[in-house]
Amino acid sequence: MSSMTYKGYPARIEYDDHDKIFTGRLAGMRDIVTFHGESVAELEAAFHEAVDDYLAACERLSQKPEKPASGNLMLRVPPEVHQAVLTAAQAAGTSLNQWATKALAEAARVRST
Repeated sequence: MSSMTYKGYPARIEYDDHDKIFTGRLAGMRDIVTFHGESVAELEAAFHEAVDDYLAACERLSQKPEKPASGNLMLRVPPEVHQAVLTAAQAAGTSLNQWATKALAEAARVRST
């Protein structure tokens, strides 16, 4: 599985071996926006068109387009985990937010490869 991003909207990309096409879906949203193409160039063009169409439809309907992520993340963790990451952040000389952002970004990179 791979991904692409356009206008801040990430998409999950897969290959459909049965139909011999690439398929994509906007990721991290409740709204369902999909697209497909037989080549990478076709897929990318369809992705851009799908995002542009989604934004235009939201505008026509006077609805605010859904964003994949707000930038705010609330987590509930056991107190001992909270203490451990707080200690790690302080030892690194950063805020808990900065430390967690770096740790989550590194974990996401590892998972996407």
